[in-house]
Amino acid sequence: MTKTNSNHADEIMCECSGTTRGKIQILFEQGMDIDAISRWAGAVSGCGGCEWDIVDYLNTLTERKNKIT
Repeated sequence: MTKTNSNHADEIMCECSGTTRGKIQILFEQGMDIDAISRWAGAVSGCGGCEWDIVDYLNTLTERKNKIT
């Protein structure tokens, strides 16, 4: 359920709320998990079709963070 744009950060990951990949990354960097991101941005709170994509993206961000630290 993702919409591909030329700018990776502008890619919409949740069509229902319009939440972008960049917004999810910012919220993750602020320490939010999937539940907090859902409450804050509205992602995953509509049809739920984006949940697996967002979980996969958060897993990728976690792996990157763990490699750095």
